Amino acid sequence: MAFRVMLRLQIKPGVEDEFERTWLRVGNAITGNPANLGQWLARSAEEDGVYYIVSDWVDEPRFREFERSEPHVHHRAALHPYRSGGSMVTMSVVHAMVPTARA
Repeated sequence: MAFRVMLRLQIKPGVEDEFERTWLRVGNAITGNPANLGQWLARSAEEDGVYYIVSDWVDEPRFREFERSEPHVHHRAALHPYRSGGSMVTMSVVHAMVPTARA
């Protein structure tokens, strides 16, 4: 299956829209990597200024290789000014259930 990375980011008040635009602008640093299976940005419905970034990778070694790469350093640097805190968790997807075709 996939190796999943989830970031929780606390964004400084008042710069949320700029953060979202910057994420869209620099996101190709991740999705352009052949080991990346996709990424998603979500805004918390419960906490002001909290965002989650979820990205899926073909495996952990390829993610770790990307994590040390120059494109990732540039991506992090572009988003860092908007952050006031954050954390990262990693996991291996063990099962996936997707809906069947609906009539």
